[in-house]
Amino acid sequence: MPKLKTKSGAKKRFKLTASGKVRSGQAGKQHGMIKRSNKTLRNQRGTTILCDADARIVKKFMPYG
Repeated sequence: MPKLKTKSGAKKRFKLTASGKVRSGQAGKQHGMIKRSNKTLRNQRGTTILCDADARIVKKFMPYG
């Protein structure tokens, strides 16, 4: 079998943790901060773990981790 290619967009946006979960940046932080509350912006710092349904999709794009 030939090697599978990793999707370039997924490679740039997601990382796999040691336990196999998918880590990604927080959504909703690109623009429009002025209309969001300070609490929302505080909670959106850093990265987050994707839910299982979304992680399953992303893992198909990254066959080798």
